[in-house]
Amino acid sequence: MFFSKLFTSYESEATKFIAELKAKNPNLEEEQRAGRALLWDKTPLDLDKTARETESRVKQQSYVYQNH
Repeated sequence: MFFSKLFTSYESEATKFIAELKAKNPNLEEEQRAGRALLWDKTPLDLDKTARETESRVKQQSYVYQNH
């Protein structure tokens, strides 16, 4: 019983740092989401278009510098 009360009030330094950071910059989470969308969230691939592009490629010669 004593330990449960002791540990429920504990807050780590990392948690305090993040809380202070969010208090200083309230738009932080919104900026993080925008950055994630920019780098990671991509539109789904069109499988038919990808298959057509793959089939329409011209095969490269085994030795590209030979022009005979």
